Amino acid sequence: MTILDTLLKRSTSKCELCTGDTNLATYNVEPNDGASSDSSILCCDICLSQIAEPETMDANHWRCLNDSMWSQQSVVQVMAWRQLKLLSSELWAQDLLEMLYLDEQNQKWAEAGLMIADAVAIDPTRDSNGTELKGGDNVTIIKDLVVKGAGFTAKRGTTVRGISLTSNNQHIEGRVNGTRVVLVSAFMKKL
Repeated sequence: MTILDTLLKRSTSKCELCTGDTNLATYNVEPNDGASSDSSILCCDICLSQIAEPETMDANHWRCLNDSMWSQQSVVQVMAWRQLKLLSSELWAQDLLEMLYLDEQNQKWAEAGLMIADAVAIDPTRDSNGTELKGGDNVTIIKDLVVKGAGFTAKRGTTVRGISLTSNNQHIEGRVNGTRVVLVSAFMKKL
């Protein structure tokens, strides 16, 4: 069973943050020891785009965290904490953040993700030409790349739409052949 299948079953095919049910994809919650269902959540495209570009956040969309922060899944609680922390200028978000309890290990995980986001903002991800990449950008693959674990080769010239940045400024995440994969930014060219 793939990570996506596990997440679809766990979430009853709904976004684990806002319960949306369209354009669902996995989101790996950094930092962790590797993608797994315990370190990933199922998100709709609206949540994913706002996670990738926090400056475009619609505070009203995230009122859904009032429900999702009580999830039984630690990874969902960690993401709820991070989003509430980013929205802490909103009074309702401050109130929810005060109610949300994370054990020590999950609190460290949640805080580490914010530190990574700050580090990525300082040292941006760049494509093969040195152009800065941002979450939501479209890129083209400039070299055939063997995708480990997925059993296919991402062909040169393939367009990857709506990329997400990762904790490593040398990598991006995107969907190739219907599979969300991590790609080396040096082999991408911004469109």
